[in-house]
Amino acid sequence: MRARRSWAKARLAVAAGLLAATSPTACTTGPALENRGAVTAPPGDSRHLTIGTAGFTESDLLAQMYALLLDRAGYRTKILSVTNRELYEPALEAGQIDVVPEYAATFADWLNARAHGPDAPPVGSPDLATTMKALRALAAPRGLTVLDPGRAVDQNAFAVTAAYARRHRLKTLSDLGAAKLPVRLAAGDECVQRPYCEPGLRKTYGIDITAVDPKGVGTTQSKQAVQNGQDQMVLTTTTDATLDAFGLVLLSDDRHLQNADYIVPVVNRSRAGSEGVTRALGALNTVLTTADLARLNERVDSWRRLATDVARDYLVSKGLLRP
Repeated sequence: MRARRSWAKARLAVAAGLLAATSPTACTTGPALENRGAVTAPPGDSRHLTIGTAGFTESDLLAQMYALLLDRAGYRTKILSVTNRELYEPALEAGQIDVVPEYAATFADWLNARAHGPDAPPVGSPDLATTMKALRALAAPRGLTVLDPGRAVDQNAFAVTAAYARRHRLKTLSDLGAAKLPVRLAAGDECVQRPYCEPGLRKTYGIDITAVDPKGVGTTQSKQAVQNGQDQMVLTTTTDATLDAFGLVLLSDDRHLQNADYIVPVVNRSRAGSEGVTRALGALNTVLTTADLARLNERVDSWRRLATDVARDYLVSKGLLRP
């Protein structure tokens, strides 16, 4: 779901402005490496920073927390919502956006595809250190700095009904494979080819996937199909805030099939690469967990609270902001 935000009506204008400021070539390939002076320039410390958000609830929450932490550290911030990575990443390189929340493995593979073509082998992996090394190597030539990840991770995950888990004594995906149960999986139609989905479940866990029901990743329809017994398992994410409402529980990815999609701040080095920015955003790493992020998503998506208020309340509760 998308959060309700006061600037939602401005998204098209923002996107149009970014398109006008970046050439069609830049949106596809980015500026030429030899022209990126920011790569070798010292880290910048602009006191006026623009935080980018991809426009969905979780990204909005993270952007709000980044802005609040930077405000506390003496920076002046504004937030722009741009729903397309093909737009906001070139804007980040150009310094029109200074900070964005990203997902380590996904962003590494995206940058790798831009650098080496869409058929390039993926560089993201289940190992966080390997993923971060690849991501930083790809980001640095573009004038971007990837800050340290925290504990929160939003990666693909698989859920079954709590009753099904109890009946078959399931806590992990390995348990499901060992049970030799036929499983109809609610997921996106690309699941039949993606290594993290049907092929990976078969190869890594020995799960007998009898069919993929193409109802989407974590959609209401897909979760209802599992709830009513039409399907046995659904592909969702680790920060899905609505599982309880459908009587669903996650099965642990105990053999690490999924990539390390830890949340990482990415900054424009020439404008926001300073120690002050790094220290301010790093404070979130000491507290934010995957479970925390799921609860925050729920407060926006299910309770209909504003992301601004939810973000502020969370930081106050953790002692990172004054009441």
